[in-house]
Amino acid sequence: MMIKLWFLLLLLLVSISGRAQDTVKGKVSDSLAGSASNTTNISEVIIQSAPRSIKMNDGNLVMTVAGNKDFKTSTHLLDVLRKTPGVTVDQESGIFIGGRITPAIFINGKPVVMGNQELQAYLRSLSPEMIESVEVNANPSSKYDAEFKGIIDIKLKKNANLGWKGNYNGNVYINKYNYRENTVNISYNTGNTTYNLQTGYNEGVSSYRYNALQRLANTNIMRTNTNQKDYSKTYSIQAGADFRLNDKNRIGLNLRSNFRESERTRAGSLYTTDKNEDQLIFNTTSENPIAYSQDNYGITADYSLQNKGFKLSFLGNYLSVVNKQKDDFINRDQPTNDLLSYWKSDLFNKINIYSTQIDVSQKIGNADIEAGIKYSDSDTNNNIRYDTLSVGDQFTFDRTRSNVFSYQEKITAGYLAYRQKFGKIHINAGLRFENTNSISNAVTIDSIVSVNYLKWLPSLSLNYTFNKSSELSLSYSRRITRPGFSQLNPFRVYYSPLNYWIGNPYLLPSFTTQIKATYRYKNWITNFTVGKEKDVMTRYPMYNPETNVLEYLGTNLPYRNFAALETSFPVRIMKWWNLTSQITGYYNYEFRPYLNEVFALNIYNYEVRINQVFSLPKGYTVNLFANYESKTGNSLYIIKPRYSIDLSIQKSWFDNQLNTKIGYNNLLDSYDQKLEFRHKKIMDNRLTHWWDSSRLVISVSYNFGSAKYQVKETQKTEEENRAR
Repeated sequence: MMIKLWFLLLLLLVSISGRAQDTVKGKVSDSLAGSASNTTNISEVIIQSAPRSIKMNDGNLVMTVAGNKDFKTSTHLLDVLRKTPGVTVDQESGIFIGGRITPAIFINGKPVVMGNQELQAYLRSLSPEMIESVEVNANPSSKYDAEFKGIIDIKLKKNANLGWKGNYNGNVYINKYNYRENTVNISYNTGNTTYNLQTGYNEGVSSYRYNALQRLANTNIMRTNTNQKDYSKTYSIQAGADFRLNDKNRIGLNLRSNFRESERTRAGSLYTTDKNEDQLIFNTTSENPIAYSQDNYGITADYSLQNKGFKLSFLGNYLSVVNKQKDDFINRDQPTNDLLSYWKSDLFNKINIYSTQIDVSQKIGNADIEAGIKYSDSDTNNNIRYDTLSVGDQFTFDRTRSNVFSYQEKITAGYLAYRQKFGKIHINAGLRFENTNSISNAVTIDSIVSVNYLKWLPSLSLNYTFNKSSELSLSYSRRITRPGFSQLNPFRVYYSPLNYWIGNPYLLPSFTTQIKATYRYKNWITNFTVGKEKDVMTRYPMYNPETNVLEYLGTNLPYRNFAALETSFPVRIMKWWNLTSQITGYYNYEFRPYLNEVFALNIYNYEVRINQVFSLPKGYTVNLFANYESKTGNSLYIIKPRYSIDLSIQKSWFDNQLNTKIGYNNLLDSYDQKLEFRHKKIMDNRLTHWWDSSRLVISVSYNFGSAKYQVKETQKTEEENRAR
């Protein structure tokens, strides 16, 4: 591992030295014997900054995608985001900004917020050639929903020509198990109307491993090993139309549905000894087959009116989500294979979300005045029933595990924003209010929690342009994070028979105040973020030494302070060799009461990412991407260092009509996550999560038809992010 780290640092030093001066030319002369005037140039090395593919918009980084060599070998948008400065994509394809914020995804300025699985499938359906640019907003203004602590806005290439156009994207992931993704996009433009259709089918197997050691001081030692295999298939379809009534009025309609079925097998073992590891206490195995399905239906309608400096827009959305899951928990004694316990669960979950939003803006001279209102209504109902095998081989209703839970949430919001440019200074100020009214009802335990609060959320940003090569931006904002439905629901989600987490209906929302400064010089961008979050939502472990049960419970921490310093700069080493370096340092101070003590530590860590692109003869492009994350964690856990290396090659055929790519992600299978409990006097708890992210990837994209390609934007609301 040290060799890999030194290799990364060496590449980093090369990139820094290359950026120290825009152009360096070295000429070496060799004087021939007897003739001082006879001189020969034997070499000329040019190191210069790469062509500009990065700019800023109100302090937000904007990265060009289509035609950018850095993304030619990327198979889809998730790969693009992994290489975008300020954005991190983890081994489960989770997306983060600043290492901690899950951003809202926007398409052409409108939110596209889905559950994790649906969102990942949608992003994988978008090839780099379909994307004009990606904008990363790490400090959104009061114009945006308070839930949005970060935004990634994807601009798609528009369909400007008459006629129809189609595109097929196919990806295959190969390791011990295979997974396949297929998407067909078709658009038809008549001039005043554009029709769009997207269909997708994904199928395959993914695997996961979980290993843990847990014990309190002077108690039994328990080792958990879990192996999971998940076979899933997903069908998706969305159809829509944009109607341009005239130069001022536009109407859009979009219908979508997504169906996912999954059959999961989970096998585990629990091996427990006394504190000296001399005596076996118990040795059990567990089987946990799961059948899961999710059906999503959505309707979006939007209208916009533009007349000179005035604009009005309306967005209405309805979403229905139905989740069903059946589990069997079978536990046996390993030496004798005797049945120790057997219980079943049957989960039904239904969510309905309605939302409407109206925005207006008016241009007055050099100033823009914007205002808007929004109302959303979310209703979720959960019913999980457990039945336990009793004497006589009969299953009886288990009241201790079963749970009925309902949650209703109504949010009324509005904002007023002001923007104006004074010479080289651009000011953007706003104030937003959000009133939240929610009721959670844990029917089984007869607990009703009602919450009603009004919050004011200001924002301010200043952007100063020195010249076309450099600019500075300062921004301030206050945001809110509401607990998700699953975080509130007090039912058990099992990792193993003795290891599970439970939701907390008494969780409070958290509030984050942060300041961000960004400076750009040509393609070199550096930003610094500092802030404080109050009532931080988190989970903590609680171990019962008598039952050997380890619970993860939800709670609010008083506060945490955080900061991040990031710099990113691309360098052209040769005409055929581009290198982009990203270095980020993080600081986190978490004030955490736990077991009648307070744990507060200053945590420092860093991340280095290096992306190298080689343009080879005959149109081949090779990409080598390396990522290293140092040791990090929080007040309770240490997260060990990890790294990954990706290698891929791309080639276009038939005048770019066919695009083929092949690569290997996580080449050394080195990106598993290892955690260790810091305070051994309280508990020795070590965890390892492994995902099958080390895979061969084959990708094919084929364009057909007579018009430029376009994908219809999918408009959704921020409440859908918590509907999972």
